[in-house]
Amino acid sequence: MGAGHAHRLYRHGRSPVHRLPAHCKLAAVLGFVLTVVSTPREAVWAFGVYALLLAAVAATARIPPGFLLGRMLIEVPFLAFAVLMPFVAGGPHTEVAGISLSENGLWGAWNILAKGTLGVAASVLLAATTELRELLLGLQRLRMPPLLVQIASFMIRYGDVIADEMRRMRIARASRGFEARGVRHWGVLAKSAGALFIRSYERGERVHLAMVSRGHTGTMPVIDEVTATRAQWSYAAALPVAALAVCLMGWTL
Repeated sequence: MGAGHAHRLYRHGRSPVHRLPAHCKLAAVLGFVLTVVSTPREAVWAFGVYALLLAAVAATARIPPGFLLGRMLIEVPFLAFAVLMPFVAGGPHTEVAGISLSENGLWGAWNILAKGTLGVAASVLLAATTELRELLLGLQRLRMPPLLVQIASFMIRYGDVIADEMRRMRIARASRGFEARGVRHWGVLAKSAGALFIRSYERGERVHLAMVSRGHTGTMPVIDEVTATRAQWSYAAALPVAALAVCLMGWTL
């Protein structure tokens, strides 16, 4: 975790949200998501307020709506599942535009749609305002098991290495006139996948030996210890505290 690692979700900026320590933002997003999940699905207005809170955070962080919406497309498969629920769920049915739909299915679809979308939006905002290295350091700061942090760190770093190796192998195949057009070419692709696995395994062994030779004892050194002031914690807590107030109103009103 010693060097930076840019990712496509991150959007460089100098906003107050960008400057918050990563562990503060992680705790804030976790608190916000837990509050959203705890909100009764019948309190439709509450989810609108949650969306306004996230919109305020996005505006403060200067994240364009197009950037945010484009990264939220990852939830489309889950939305497709939610659309099917009114047709397959049991219980009382109601007529909507001449179609018989399950009332329980409609509420379930709304529950998944609202809470899932808000959770994805909060996660995208977190990734857009926090670099990967800072996220890993934030998890470490929040006392996440060090082994899990190391696994995530190596996965992120060597994912790009493996992707680059796949690109070079594809170029090598294309330079020899190979083009996968059907089932009969699957054997070549399978051999390429096997070669990629062996190369990745060998690279991992070399990296491990290099780390051990430099005194690695199973824990990664922390180069910069990031701490948060009381003001920064208060600033980060504004989102989950406001969401908690909305949640309590949703249960009481």
